[in-house]
Amino acid sequence: MTTHEIELKALMLASLDGDAASHRALLEQLSRRLRAYYKGKLARIGRGAAEAEDLVQEAVLAIHFKRHTYDPAEPLTPWVHAIARYKLVDFLRRTRTSLADVPIDEADHIMAHDDNVGAESTYDVRRLMERLPKSMRCSIEAVKLDGQSIAEAADRCGISESAVKVNIHRGLKALAALIAREAGT
Repeated sequence: MTTHEIELKALMLASLDGDAASHRALLEQLSRRLRAYYKGKLARIGRGAAEAEDLVQEAVLAIHFKRHTYDPAEPLTPWVHAIARYKLVDFLRRTRTSLADVPIDEADHIMAHDDNVGAESTYDVRRLMERLPKSMRCSIEAVKLDGQSIAEAADRCGISESAVKVNIHRGLKALAALIAREAGT
C-alpha cells in the first residue's frame, strides 16, 4: 500500500467514525486528485476545465453520499476511481460524446460500448494549437491541458509569469477565432 493510499484510507475511516475534520480533509484531497484526472481525460477529447470542475463536484458528492458503501477491508482508491469513472461515463453519455471522440487507446477505459450514443463533432484542438506561436502554445498546454500553475508554466516555457497569462488569454482568443472560422466553412 502506498503512503497516499494509507493516508486517504485513514481519513476515510475517521470520516466514517464521524470525524468531520477528517471528512473535509478527505474530500479536499480527493477533489485535487479528481480535478487532475478529469482535466486530463476531458482535454483528450476537446472538453474544458469547467466541465472537469462539474465532474469533480459530482464525484465528490457521490463519494460523500455513498461513503457508507465503502468496505474498510478494501483499499480506498479503487473505490474512488470506480465512482470517478462512472461519473465520467455518465457525463460522456449525457453530452452525447461517442467512442469516435475518444482516443482509441482510451476508449475501453473511459466509456462502455454503446453504439447508440449520437456523435457530436469536436475540433481537433491539438491541430489548431499547432497554428499558434510556440510560446503561446506552450503556455496553454502547460496550464489548461496539463494543469500546471502559472509559475510552473513560466519555468517550462522559459518566459515570465505575466507572459504566460497574456499568452493564455491571447491564445484562447485566437483558438476561438480559428474554431469559428472552421465552423463557418
